[in-house]
Parts: sequence; C-alpha cells; structure tokens
Amino acid sequence: MLLGVVAGVLLTVMVMTGLWWPQRDVTYRSSAPSAVVYADESAHFLALVHEHTLSGRHSYRMVIGRDPTPSYGHWVDVDAALGAKGIESTTWTESGVRVRFPTGHEIFVPARSFLYGR
Repeated sequence: MLLGVVAGVLLTVMVMTGLWWPQRDVTYRSSAPSAVVYADESAHFLALVHEHTLSGRHSYRMVIGRDPTPSYGHWVDVDAALGAKGIESTTWTESGVRVRFPTGHEIFVPARSFLYGR
C-alpha cells in the first residue's frame, strides 16, 4: 500500500514537472529580403520567442542573426505586454531592422548588432 502511494506521488510530480518544464515557442518569424545585402553577405533572420519558466514566468525575446533557428544571434528583451500582442511588421534595411508592434511601439536594431554571427 505504501509503495503504491509513493509511486503515485512520484508519478504526479513527474507529470506536473513535465507540464511546467521551461518551454520556448516561436511566435513570429521574419527574414531579410534578398534585396537587402549586409556586409557579411549572409542571410539574416528574426524570431520572437516566448519563454515559459518553471515558476510560471513568461518573457519575450527577439533573436536576430544568421541562424534560421532562434538559437544563436543578437538577443533583445521585449516587454511582456508588447510581446504578448505579437509583432505587426518588420522592415529590413541596410542600416538594420525596425520591428513594429500593434500598440504603435517600435524597436530598431542596428545591423552592426547582428552582423558576422553575433
């Protein structure tokens, strides 16, 4: 009987941990158009990543770089209120990328921040 209770508690803890394990979800993706050529001559990508932590905290970060998966690049923290509303548009230019949110807020990231694999 005691063994069954202990097994049940352990199973419950494992299931709850699995449900609350930190997660990363990409909620927006953009890539620089081929007409925009940067000094490092690489394609560049932007992703908005929603991160969930074990404590229930939600945060949003943008990653901009040469990797199409949001694992490496220049990271920019985004206010949770902005990130939750998503990104309205991105405008890529030789000088950088401008990100617009539905709230009217904008973030400009200069190209020097994400060139050459940063």
